[in-house]
Amino acid sequence: MPTIIAHHNITKGAQHWLNSPKRTEFFGQLGIKSVRTFVDPRDPTRVAILMDVPDMDALEKAMQSNAAAEAMAFDGVVPESLVILVES
Repeated sequence: MPTIIAHHNITKGAQHWLNSPKRTEFFGQLGIKSVRTFVDPRDPTRVAILMDVPDMDALEKAMQSNAAAEAMAFDGVVPESLVILVES
């Protein structure tokens, strides 16, 4: 099970992003249970998540869905800033 780090910018503020239920809802349906969140203390518009992904193909497909776009919009994620790094 690979561990990934995803980092991106947000527009709605760190507290909104941290408190959003959308991350758990979206990733939970993919069997991803442990999502750890990070906020850049010097620039709270830069955030990251760390998680273990049981099925990378399912995640990649889900990230292209309307559900992903809706969750990102709700959370204030800037989609073009999203970078996903996979543990090697």
